Amino acid sequence: MASGGKDSDRTLGYMTRKDTEVKLPRPTRVKNKTPAPVQITAEQILREARERQEAEIRPPKQKITDSTELSDYRLRRRKEFEDQIRRARWNIQVWVKYAQWEESQKDYARARSVWERAIEGDYRNHTLWLKYAEFEMKNKFVNSARNVWDRAVTLLPRVDQLWYKYIHMEEILGNIAGARQIFERWMDWSPDQQGWLSFIKFELRYNEIERARTIYERFVLCHPRVSAYIRYAKFEMKGGEVARCRGVYERATEKLADDEEAEQLFVAFAEFEERCKEVERARFIYKFALDHIPKGRAEDLYRKFVAFEKQYGDKEGIEDAIVGKRRFQYEDEVRKNPLNYDSWFDYVRLEESVGNKDRIREIYERAIANVPPADEKRYWQRYIYLWINYALYEEIENEDVERTRDVYRECLKLIPHNKFSFAKLWLLAAQFEIRQLNLTGARQILGNAIGQAPKDKIFKKYIEIELQLGNMNRCRKLYERYLEWSPENCYAWSKYAELERSLVETERARAIFELAISQPALDMPELLWKAYIDFEIAEGELERTRALYERLLDRTKHYKVWVSFAKFEASAAEIEEDENEDEEQEEGVLEHKKDCIERARAIFDRANTYYKDSAPELKEERATLLEDWLNMETRFGNLGDVSIVRSKLPKKLKKRKQISREDGSTEYEEYIDYMYPEESQTTNLKILEAAYKWKKQKVAASEDD
Repeated sequence: MASGGKDSDRTLGYMTRKDTEVKLPRPTRVKNKTPAPVQITAEQILREARERQEAEIRPPKQKITDSTELSDYRLRRRKEFEDQIRRARWNIQVWVKYAQWEESQKDYARARSVWERAIEGDYRNHTLWLKYAEFEMKNKFVNSARNVWDRAVTLLPRVDQLWYKYIHMEEILGNIAGARQIFERWMDWSPDQQGWLSFIKFELRYNEIERARTIYERFVLCHPRVSAYIRYAKFEMKGGEVARCRGVYERATEKLADDEEAEQLFVAFAEFEERCKEVERARFIYKFALDHIPKGRAEDLYRKFVAFEKQYGDKEGIEDAIVGKRRFQYEDEVRKNPLNYDSWFDYVRLEESVGNKDRIREIYERAIANVPPADEKRYWQRYIYLWINYALYEEIENEDVERTRDVYRECLKLIPHNKFSFAKLWLLAAQFEIRQLNLTGARQILGNAIGQAPKDKIFKKYIEIELQLGNMNRCRKLYERYLEWSPENCYAWSKYAELERSLVETERARAIFELAISQPALDMPELLWKAYIDFEIAEGELERTRALYERLLDRTKHYKVWVSFAKFEASAAEIEEDENEDEEQEEGVLEHKKDCIERARAIFDRANTYYKDSAPELKEERATLLEDWLNMETRFGNLGDVSIVRSKLPKKLKKRKQISREDGSTEYEEYIDYMYPEESQTTNLKILEAAYKWKKQKVAASEDD
């Protein structure tokens, strides 16, 4: 039937799947969720459930009246146990219950038989052996119990509980020799530390000190660990054997100095010597341990050492202990990050405060061995100071000239000069050679610096040294080399010319200045031109100075150049007056001053005309220029004419301009604008022109009407 195929199944017979579905009660919806006025606790619910619980149905007690019933009962129970064993032979609890039931029936032979059958099935289960032996012991079958224990420890020698129980039984029976023999059998299997310690405690209970000492010797051979030696030493110390105790500690330090737990050993050894009032021995042990144990595992050792020094040491010893603690911290830092040069600096500073030269050198050597991984100057900037401090330490503190020279040489050899260099290092090496009166060595170092990595500082210092020595030809060669390397350097040109001027080589100085201003590119040309102009003024060459100003104005029309030119012309009268002071020629001085003022006024006028015609957008510079002109006219006093400038001064106007922000909004900013007289006239003309045009349009409109 096709219609019933969906709901029927052959395995269900005449039932459908819908009939076999488990129908769960429909969950009721709680309409009122407010708390009830009387609350019921969990305790009340449990008490009510217990009161309503029905009494447990227990089988009636059966009383056995004669031997026939007893034998039937035993037969029935044995059959039940045998059936259970047949169904679950692997279940140990069934065997244990069977054997215990036989024991309760005082049938010890049958109980023993059950135990033997159980052990035959699973002899590796030590629980069966324990219960079997307890059965024999409880019923005072001593020899049978010995036999069980002996078989158990033979088959399962690695189960410590079997040995403990066996020994405990013999000790309770007073068979001390037998217990000792069992211990010896156990020790042949090299048990863990607890087994050996149990043997030692057993001997000590019967005051067998020598036997215990022998066992301790075997114990430390079997388990050569720090804890084993410490226990042995404490045993000897408890017995008052100080020499033996020290011998144990010494043997332990020889064998286990590199062990991971060596810190505990050294602390215990030092505390032993401290109890024996051997303070120096304890201090030596602490120091030996601190030198040999890795710093990461010596925290407790440092703490104990500091406490020891505070108790027994003097001021120097306490400081040494504190230094040792800080040394441990620095060692930990440089171990975690050897490229942290600040930690190395602090570590070196600590060692320098102590003053141990060999250790200071060792730290410096370890520090400089950590070369930066990349050939980039930013990684080397801190590292290079390790070398500098090392060299200064060798020179100042140790006064070891050759070692200092080697430090500088190795450092200069290490730096990749083709990528970057350090002028400071070259100069320090050269200055060191000068302090040693080795001028040739200093020149060689500076020459190598210029050849490999030329820098401004190196040229300046080299020239300064040669100037102090008075070697002018060398200075000239150095300046020439300096300018070949950096022809745009205005400082070098100025200093070169200054050198020639100091040597009264005026023409050479002028030629240098001319060569300098003819360079296509200069870093600070304004300083160079100023130096050239000052040079010509100092030489009294006024015409040359004017020519220089004119040449400068051909290159730039900056308002400062105009102002400087005008001030020069105004001061030219004073220069010439100083030159003619001895001749006492006062005639025509006033006329000459007027000429100078006119020349200055003409320069200002030229500048004003330039800004008005060629650069009208530079209103602020033009205003500054006119203010300087006004100030100059004021300083001239009676010879000045302020009205000339005032007619040209602009009016200051406050205006607002629109500024757009990044977010798209706009705001207005106030600024100062300048309106010059010619602009105001133009504005007035434009207003008149607009008015005339409006009037004309109005007249034309009226005529049309």
